[in-house]
Amino acid sequence: MSDTLPRFRFHPAWGQLSAEQVDQIVAFWLREKALPSEQEASQRVGQVVMFATDCDGEIAAICTAQPINPPQIGQPVYFYRSFVAPAWRHSLLVFRLLKKAVRLLEEDARQHNWPCIGVLLELENPRFAEKGRMPVWPGIDFVYVGKSPRGLECRIHWFRAARLK
Repeated sequence: MSDTLPRFRFHPAWGQLSAEQVDQIVAFWLREKALPSEQEASQRVGQVVMFATDCDGEIAAICTAQPINPPQIGQPVYFYRSFVAPAWRHSLLVFRLLKKAVRLLEEDARQHNWPCIGVLLELENPRFAEKGRMPVWPGIDFVYVGKSPRGLECRIHWFRAARLK
């Protein structure tokens, strides 16, 4: 992975997007064919945790989360998804966005009496999954927890101060 990237600006957005940002995010998803319809993009925008812009102010990546209670975990967690523009997919932007989003979600969970106890992600990008074959990712503490019902590798980050329900 290359780290010769421009400086990115990270925009916390969990529950606080402006109308202009909503329009920019929906347009980005549709332009990049990340979501199939404007209706689906408009529904997903309420789940945006954070987005990153490049040095030109263009959106480079967006991450979302929604509370779920997967049977294999048995506790509520945030299901994390991200979409990174093709130009930045093989850069450290992916990890930077994930790390910052996890911190934001954990702080929000702490302030709201732990509605979720961690962050779950499925690795859809095979190259990304292959690069991170260790059981625990160093520096970000995502732990391998098996395969999803779709057959994808799953990782979870547990919020340390959270308690089992």
